[in-house]
Amino acid sequence: MTEDQPRIVVGVDGSPGSRAALRWVLRYAEQCGGTVIAVLAWAPPAYTEIAPMPPALSDEDSAARAEWELRKAVDETSALLATSVPVGRKVVRGHAARALLDEARGADLLVVGSRGHGGFAGALLGSVGQHCVSHAHCPVVVVRPAAS
Repeated sequence: MTEDQPRIVVGVDGSPGSRAALRWVLRYAEQCGGTVIAVLAWAPPAYTEIAPMPPALSDEDSAARAEWELRKAVDETSALLATSVPVGRKVVRGHAARALLDEARGADLLVVGSRGHGGFAGALLGSVGQHCVSHAHCPVVVVRPAAS
């Protein structure tokens, strides 16, 4: 990476919104010669129900699953677009918004999907996207998935 190459961070969680964001980033980076860092944050599940639950994955298993999900999303999207834009991958244990903001410190651009896996289906902007838009120290692009 050189000083002339824009550094672009993208949040990936496997959701349609994050896949749309990843497609947008790869096209953008191809045109501007930018470098891409795809970030997937994971956290152990918080069980609040008193019903019997399946055994929780270990942190090691959860991290491995997150790495697999990120690799799959990046590889499939790169193949779909037939692009050779190099994508750095970073899996972080913690809250998605905090992980994205930390990684985007010093970046030229942060890109997120309009909605991830959580929240309300009718919401136009999810909580992670809202937090990033409000607190990032760089420009933020919010990408909506194509209408189905």
